Amino acid sequence: MFYADINLAPGAGVPLPDNHEDRGVYVLGGSVRVGDQRFEAGRMLIFRPGDAVSVHAGDAGARLMMLGGATLEGPRYIWWNFVASSRERIDAAKEAWRAGDWAHGRFRLPPGDDREFIPAPER
Repeated sequence: MFYADINLAPGAGVPLPDNHEDRGVYVLGGSVRVGDQRFEAGRMLIFRPGDAVSVHAGDAGARLMMLGGATLEGPRYIWWNFVASSRERIDAAKEAWRAGDWAHGRFRLPPGDDREFIPAPER
């Protein structure tokens, strides 16, 4: 498994590790070029296993999040900010978030980060 927070100067490049099955890049700021394609901030790029890939910053530079690792076994369920291996775990997370017990519940917030509550969507 790997995770990297990368700041690239304009035109600079970085290779994506090729020894992981699942690999991705999230463009946090600026823009990047992969081959002949350009991607702006807010894009998530997913790459096939084994492909040799380099990411190059655009004219204003770029900030990236690179991540990857072994493929997870079994299905994954996604709802809002939650990812789990079963729908029951998603439902439990929904209830725990809505309960908002940050001191004793399932979700613990960093100290001082409890002033703003972002409610989970109804559906």
